[in-house]
Amino acid sequence: MKVILLKDIKGTGKKGEVINASDGYARNYLFPRKLAKEATTGNMKVLNEQNTAKQIKADKEYEEAKQLGEKMEELVLTLYSKSGEGGRLFGSITSKDIATELKKKHKIEVDKRKVLLEEPIKCLGSRFVEMKIHPKVVTKIRVDVKEKN
Repeated sequence: MKVILLKDIKGTGKKGEVINASDGYARNYLFPRKLAKEATTGNMKVLNEQNTAKQIKADKEYEEAKQLGEKMEELVLTLYSKSGEGGRLFGSITSKDIATELKKKHKIEVDKRKVLLEEPIKCLGSRFVEMKIHPKVVTKIRVDVKEKN
């Protein structure tokens, strides 16, 4: 019997998949627990419409992320910190600092985990930092670290 899964089931399939399940398994386990519904033509149409809507939404998010990435590549983010001899900072600039500064100055909200900084910035100067704003979109932003007076 063909069924449409309504939830992820370990060892069986993921939500939205159409699988072949034995009649007993479907009637005695999946249907009573509301884990699946029968794959009738009406239910298949609804599933296809939902998948189409998901795809349209994903495409829209991707386009918005691409535009945001192009906008961010033009930005220069300036951070100020106290430094000692040779331009070494007292402390360091982390991905959290970069994310909060972006939000404060440019009103762009980025999760600190999306700022791809291998190690914190510990010296004055300018560098490019990568940001993953979408699973398919990675952009670079220029970060200038200057001495605080």
